[in-house]
Amino acid sequence: MTLVKEFKQFISRGNVVDLAVGVIIGASFGKIVSSFVNDILMPPVGFLIGGVKFDYLKVVLKPGVGDTAPVTFNYGNFLQVTIDFLIIAFAIFLFVKGFNAIKRKEENKPPELTGEERILTEIRDLLKAKTTTD
Repeated sequence: MTLVKEFKQFISRGNVVDLAVGVIIGASFGKIVSSFVNDILMPPVGFLIGGVKFDYLKVVLKPGVGDTAPVTFNYGNFLQVTIDFLIIAFAIFLFVKGFNAIKRKEENKPPELTGEERILTEIRDLLKAKTTTD
């Protein structure tokens, strides 16, 4: 098999396509959540703690001299990314929880009877009813 045919077979599998779609949607969802956190959630939080922007929260370990940049410990950016992660994780948790609830509902549903099974069930029920009345 040639390399092109193998690649074509690999890429046409359903799992690969599903994975690609998941990665693309996940990346887009990450951008949405980052925008929500940066543009909607963090400004009021920063305002409540005195107008501080989280991006600017840092500890200067060594001040910059001349053209040398200062050495800083940027804990504000870390807080920002941590909040992004927690929101994304919570949203995924809710999605998986809902998906599992739907899946459980489908699993608990009795299987659909075929025509023969339905007739046999009716015959069984009639025979039971007849033996209990005798």
